[in-house]
Amino acid sequence: MAKNGHDILREVEQLLYCQAECLDGKRWQEFIELFTEDGTYWMPAAPEQTTGDGVPSIFWEDRNLMTVRLKRLTHPRAWSQKTAWGTNHVIGNVTIEKEDASSGDLVVRSRFHMMEFRNDTTRHFAGSYIHHLKKTKAGHRIKLQRVDMVNAEGPYEYVLQAWV
Repeated sequence: MAKNGHDILREVEQLLYCQAECLDGKRWQEFIELFTEDGTYWMPAAPEQTTGDGVPSIFWEDRNLMTVRLKRLTHPRAWSQKTAWGTNHVIGNVTIEKEDASSGDLVVRSRFHMMEFRNDTTRHFAGSYIHHLKKTKAGHRIKLQRVDMVNAEGPYEYVLQAWV
């Protein structure tokens, strides 16, 4: 998929790696800025869901709701954030499933594994991402990110605080 010497897959991989680095570095505002103004982060409660609109989801957030989550995470009285914690994302198997030749928009699938360490406990989350990417002057931005976790229906001692 090279055009004029530019590898689109490499550009997409770099965007996904940047997103992972933002999450692992708790640079949540930078993470949010990777989305288009009307972008959505969606983690369905079940793999057969085709929309997050009007049905229960683990996450169904536009940029406004992401900003609310960001403010909650960074609030000085956010007691859940006082315990030292961190994440580590590994992204792989990145493939471009669809490319709109006229707009440059893409649909991309990838796999992830995230390790979270909090309260002396390690949790693992794994699954697939589907990114709908919009071509902009600043490069591709996320119009929709769907997160399908392999273990989405598993029991957890506490809820997810930030994005996977």
